[in-house]
Amino acid sequence: MKALLALLLAFAAAPALAQTALPPAPWADRQIPDARQERAAKALMETIRCLTCQSQSIADSNASMAADMRSQIRERIMAGERPEAIRAWLVARYGDWVSYAPSADPILWPLWAAPLVLLALGLVLMRGRIRRSRS
Repeated sequence: MKALLALLLAFAAAPALAQTALPPAPWADRQIPDARQERAAKALMETIRCLTCQSQSIADSNASMAADMRSQIRERIMAGERPEAIRAWLVARYGDWVSYAPSADPILWPLWAAPLVLLALGLVLMRGRIRRSRS
């Protein structure tokens, strides 16, 4: 019985002994020496959603995932890649949800049109009620 209890305690304590974080990404918190490139990277980072926090951009998040994404963006900007291409790469890798800028893909047109259709339907119903109440 004591051996089983010791084994259970060892398994329970194992996560506490594990390493909690890897070293930070090289460009996570360092700025690019070229101010123009840093501005482009910062502008892009403010439009990319943190996958861990979900309510912050990666520019504002302290999550390790956001730090890795900031580093990747800076490295790609320094390599000469355009911000639009980096955004497309991030969306392809993590999905449309990673971008704060909504896409206008044809599959999403019903989603964009739904509020207008519902508003028009409400106006038609309201007009009919007003006409009936006047009669």
